[in-house]
Amino acid sequence: MRAAAPGARPRRLRPGDRVSVVAPCSPVREEDLRAAIALLGEWGLEAVPGEHVLARHPSLSYLAGTDAQRAADLRAAWLDPGTAAVLCARGGDGAHRLLDHLDFAELRRAPAKAFVGFSDITALHEAFAVELGVATVHGPVVALDSFVGDAEAAGHLRATLFEPETRTVLRPPGARPLVGGRARGVTIGGTLSVLSDGLATPHSRPSARGGLLLLEDVNEHVTRLDRMLTHLLRGGWLEGVAGVLLGSWSDCGPDLATVHAMLEERLAPLGVPVVAEFGFGHRPGQLTVPLGVPAVLDADTATLTLQVPALV
Repeated sequence: MRAAAPGARPRRLRPGDRVSVVAPCSPVREEDLRAAIALLGEWGLEAVPGEHVLARHPSLSYLAGTDAQRAADLRAAWLDPGTAAVLCARGGDGAHRLLDHLDFAELRRAPAKAFVGFSDITALHEAFAVELGVATVHGPVVALDSFVGDAEAAGHLRATLFEPETRTVLRPPGARPLVGGRARGVTIGGTLSVLSDGLATPHSRPSARGGLLLLEDVNEHVTRLDRMLTHLLRGGWLEGVAGVLLGSWSDCGPDLATVHAMLEERLAPLGVPVVAEFGFGHRPGQLTVPLGVPAVLDADTATLTLQVPALV
């Protein structure tokens, strides 16, 4: 299996840039979209919503428009030469459904641009890494209060997009080692359930070999988390992983201590550094972490050092 490789880095954002806001997953509320556009405007960006960003699937209430509509907006945004970044409005459900509606050969011909989101967007981060060979940004989705109402989370994202050289050493408060050590690799990953769902499917990474793997999830019981992690382990997907960073486990029962105990019990035998509570994911003040970037994980000091800035 080939190892995780660094992606092509998009350019940083500058005041006056136009950015696209798309909804690849669940429905977006109009008032939340307006708030996001206003905040991005305060950053000096012209935020342009996709044609179907407020659409609703005719029969499936958990999807923002049909698969074809959502894929068309993502395609148009990525191919638009006047758009400097593609920002996902929210996660939820439906990203995996888009993958068969995208022409990756066509998307590959467009220059890399910043692509931002998390949660269900993990499926798109993986596909963009595998099919397009680009680095992406694991950070807030913009049309939720967790962005527009969270100055700390918004600040992390803004600094990464506009001043990436200031965000090469990540050491969030509260981060702590579960397994000590030091490792080099390429940042990959995201939401555990989405990674597990993508195992052995087209457009998904064949393994985490050579990766510094980000894992987090929300609203899952420890038994389901255990089953999903065991699925990755038994499938050989974690063979050769360089290190693991664990983010938030919001509303994962029965309690965080049990979740951490399970994670340590399953991950420690890998013999690689593991850091818990690294600040990314479904939590207030979420940390933005670039994906597809070579980095060094020092678990003993709970520090991730990017060897290059996320954007050029």
